[in-house]
Amino acid sequence: MNSGFEIPPPSKPVGGKFAFFFALAQLGLFIALLGPVTISMAIKVISVVGPENATTAQGLVLGLGAFAALIANPVFGRLSDRTTSRFGRRRPWMVGGSIVLAIFLLVIAVANSVPMLIIGWFGAQLAANAAFAAYLATIADQVPPSQTAKISALGGVMQNVGILVATFVAGLFTEQMIPLFMVPALCGVVGMVAYALVLKDPQLHHKPAAEGWKAWIHTFWVSPRQHPDFGWAWISRFLLVLGSFMFTTFRLNWMIDHLGLTSAEAAQVVFVGVLIYTVVLVVVGQATGFVSDKIGRRKVFVFGSTALFAIGLLGLTQVNTVGHFYVIEAILGAAFGIYMGVDLALVIGVLPDPENSAKDLGVFNIANAAPQSLAPFLGAALIAGAAKNYSLLYVVAAALTFLGALAIIPVKKVK
Repeated sequence: MNSGFEIPPPSKPVGGKFAFFFALAQLGLFIALLGPVTISMAIKVISVVGPENATTAQGLVLGLGAFAALIANPVFGRLSDRTTSRFGRRRPWMVGGSIVLAIFLLVIAVANSVPMLIIGWFGAQLAANAAFAAYLATIADQVPPSQTAKISALGGVMQNVGILVATFVAGLFTEQMIPLFMVPALCGVVGMVAYALVLKDPQLHHKPAAEGWKAWIHTFWVSPRQHPDFGWAWISRFLLVLGSFMFTTFRLNWMIDHLGLTSAEAAQVVFVGVLIYTVVLVVVGQATGFVSDKIGRRKVFVFGSTALFAIGLLGLTQVNTVGHFYVIEAILGAAFGIYMGVDLALVIGVLPDPENSAKDLGVFNIANAAPQSLAPFLGAALIAGAAKNYSLLYVVAAALTFLGALAIIPVKKVK
């Protein structure tokens, strides 16, 4: 559907300056956003409710907060597509979202009850996804098809480096809630502002035609019947993210309950594990993006990486030592590195409407947000009870992830 937008698709290759600040923005935002998901929210919840009730409370906080992300990504993506600010379509949302995210992270840091944590994380997810929807659309705005795998791979690498930095910060400030949340928050603001300052974000000079409520309902929908490739890619991402977050949401609790570590020891082990994961991911992800652009193929990498991730999750059922856990982290890092090296390039290749790229990417990012909402509830149900059945959690996560690998096979538009 052509909506009359006058901004042409990208054709000129982007240079090193764009790539550097694009990566910096992804790094900063995900230090701020995924720190709580990975480790700091678990630490905060334990400090508020104690270890006995931590998994249930954490599932509630993260699950309801992720529901905000489900709403925010497509809504703010659509608003971004239609923004006529003199600062461009994307900049106002990137900068404003990162600042509001920092404010809500402060709310979490000082919260002394589960309801306040829910409010803080819900607001943080709204703000972060307002920034992320606009940020992600800059790939479709600025990067030609010949570079999308390399640039999206770089973003994926920075996302996981962000998790690594966030776990390092958590290890430094385990008992100090203000810096635990506000140091990552500052990183998010700095990264987004820096990228906004160098981004050539064209202004939309003509306000798009007014749309009725039916159009806004379609903000959350791309017909899988009309766009089956987009639908299959969506399902594949949904299942992979669901399996991944079923593990990461309860990783710290698993180490305390299954491996017998203290909160501080578990935080340190998570950091080393994420370090191994990230180093492997960086090397494999960049190599995969380069090879994928070179040979023009995406599907084989997405299928293989998702299947390998399922194998890694299944391997967690056999982990009884920290060393074995590190081996599994390396396998998961290799799998996700391959995936992040090509998946976004595949998705951009099957977008239904290039002129509304932020809206459609927002719909696609429901496949990131919805599993983050579902995983805490599903995971908490699977490990409920005195025995805390983490093996069942990992078997179900592995099965769902492998179904995600199978879902990519029917995609036809991209090789």
